[in-house]
Amino acid sequence: MTKDTIRVAMIVGDEREVLGQWERTDPYFGPAPAALIAGLAGLEELELHILCCTRHSLPAPEKIALNIFYHSIRVPRWGYLKTFYLPAILAIRRTLKSLRPEAVHGQGTEREYALAAAYSGFPSAVTIHGNMRAIARHFRARPLSFHWLTARLETIALRKATGVICNSAYTEEQVRPLARKTWRVPNALASEFFQPPTAERSTEPVLLNVGHLAVHKNQLELLELASRLHERGLRFRLDFIGGIHAKSDYGRRFLAALAPAERAGWARHLGVLSRAELITHLDSAHALVHVATEESFGLAVAEALARNLRLFAFRTGGIADIAAKLDDTTLITPLDWQALATSLESWLRAGHPPAINTAQTMHQRYSQATIAAAHMEIYRELSRAV
Repeated sequence: MTKDTIRVAMIVGDEREVLGQWERTDPYFGPAPAALIAGLAGLEELELHILCCTRHSLPAPEKIALNIFYHSIRVPRWGYLKTFYLPAILAIRRTLKSLRPEAVHGQGTEREYALAAAYSGFPSAVTIHGNMRAIARHFRARPLSFHWLTARLETIALRKATGVICNSAYTEEQVRPLARKTWRVPNALASEFFQPPTAERSTEPVLLNVGHLAVHKNQLELLELASRLHERGLRFRLDFIGGIHAKSDYGRRFLAALAPAERAGWARHLGVLSRAELITHLDSAHALVHVATEESFGLAVAEALARNLRLFAFRTGGIADIAAKLDDTTLITPLDWQALATSLESWLRAGHPPAINTAQTMHQRYSQATIAAAHMEIYRELSRAV
């Protein structure tokens, strides 16, 4: 490290803790934070300290890169939402007091990350991954439910933080009334999405929907639309990728509707895939159909375009940013199912023409190096506020 090195603390979730994967030995992070961390690795001008709260004793390496240190902070089970994350925030503050960073970066408002950064006592930036206030409104969250409480804690964090990093124009619009300052920086994509193809396109048209099953992602409605197209004699396969909470009402209804389509061979659910498996399926498919009605960024959309898929999507959240100035994208008013059906039918009857090369544009916009450089500018700005 040099005398000009900036010391930054990043508060983020270790996915072993978030997903309960206690058997895993190495820390790992969500797709967007992981891609950013990979972009920041090896930068001589940065000393990065990753802080993760855990309820269990997990293996904690001193470093995960030459310039990136890892800190696991034990917080009891009762130290999270039930106590408004106060024990976690205090434990993080104690670690930060010894580290003396020039800036603190909280990755997301879903748990303690943003609050701990905002109340760290140091210049702070908060990244919005999901607009929890918008999600609470969308779900009509009941008082004292997870989404209701998280939306209110998000409001507190946004007002307290030095600034908010917004991954889209939509997110910036959502937070601007509360934030002291905003920066617009999109999520980075993992470098694997810019590697050469791993599979050939299928001979039959294959449509993908990527994302965990959820009411606001409208997979059941998409399946019903696809069924009508199939009944008109159109030939294609629709693959759903992502987890399903099978005991939920929406999950049960989706699986019941999917069963006859799976037996007929024109739709299937592939479950949760590894990144390598996802990329292989993207490479063999022809189009992504994305019909979420609440979307802060749209990582699945950017990943699909990085693999040169045709895009059919509702014009929601950050998807308009991602698709800007790209020819082979069709953006539709949210919940206009007739317009979506018409667009898909026209494309299928025209022989499902492939998309032009969108990968180069995606790399220019969302490579790890590009997004890491933008974050370094924010860290330098925060360091001058010390």
